[in-house]
Amino acid sequence: MVGSYLLRYLVAGGFTNIRALKREQSPMDLVEPIKDQVEWVNCDLLDVVGLEEAMTGIVQVYHCAALVSFKKSEYKQMFVVNKEGTANVVNIALHVGIEKMVYVSSIAAIGRPKDSFVISEKTKWETSPYNSNYGISKYLAEQEVWRGVAEGLKVAIVNPGMILGGGFWDRGPLKMLELVRKEHGFYPMGANGFVDVRDVCRFMIQLMASDIVEERYILSAASIPYQELLSRMAKGIGAKAPTRPIKKWIGAIAWRVVTLVSFLTSSDPTVTRESVLVSALPCDYKNDKSKAVFDFQYLPIEESIQQMSVSYKNSAAADYAPRYLPLV
Repeated sequence: MVGSYLLRYLVAGGFTNIRALKREQSPMDLVEPIKDQVEWVNCDLLDVVGLEEAMTGIVQVYHCAALVSFKKSEYKQMFVVNKEGTANVVNIALHVGIEKMVYVSSIAAIGRPKDSFVISEKTKWETSPYNSNYGISKYLAEQEVWRGVAEGLKVAIVNPGMILGGGFWDRGPLKMLELVRKEHGFYPMGANGFVDVRDVCRFMIQLMASDIVEERYILSAASIPYQELLSRMAKGIGAKAPTRPIKKWIGAIAWRVVTLVSFLTSSDPTVTRESVLVSALPCDYKNDKSKAVFDFQYLPIEESIQQMSVSYKNSAAADYAPRYLPLV
């Protein structure tokens, strides 16, 4: 999702000679208006030869690619893609002389300390039961980026919160809209940082154009409870807001039942022990640094949720086909 919006912003901003990596089977729904204005290269992050060919002659690199998963069956692949894939990008960037790279990390890569859920760029990573496997994989990927810095690569890092916007409705945070539409009634008891995908891209482009290197920025319009997020989604699509909190004992039963069903049906679980634990944490991500650097103004999170929800509702007539929000 981030890559598709970034490409549309770059084209709208007058950038030319844009080269983008994709997989051979990648759907092009979210880049349909500008797909002919981009040079596409089919390449995997683990294809070192292909990466070198793709990055040769390039001046700036936005590294947005990663695998996000809470599924145990995908943990091994996630670590390889996120850590080793990023190491490949960093090594080739150094080799071919990339002038600057902006790396898309995650708030999960900052970690969740055992004794505090107020998190900023100054928060130090520590081993904690609250760190997800995805967060660990992105932390290790960041270490490859900082290694590149030590070896002379100019890099700046963004750590977005949970990203909202139009896109493929069956993926990532957008999938919560389907759960709200089905009115299951439950909501996680925790809170998280949320940000509009358009804010992420606007900030990245400003960051690339600046002289800033060796810095990281949490990108979060606001930290809000999941109950508020889901209630606003429900209002936007005309559904009943969830009213039952997923208490610890409910979550414990839920992930065990889903795990058993998944084992019997040979499918991946939609709810895991890890996802239940993480969604119960009252995390508060500070955005002061990102707001100060360019006098950056985030879109109000209420507006982002409303636009996303209305777009989802309007896509129902087209069997919930992917949709993108207009650029701002």
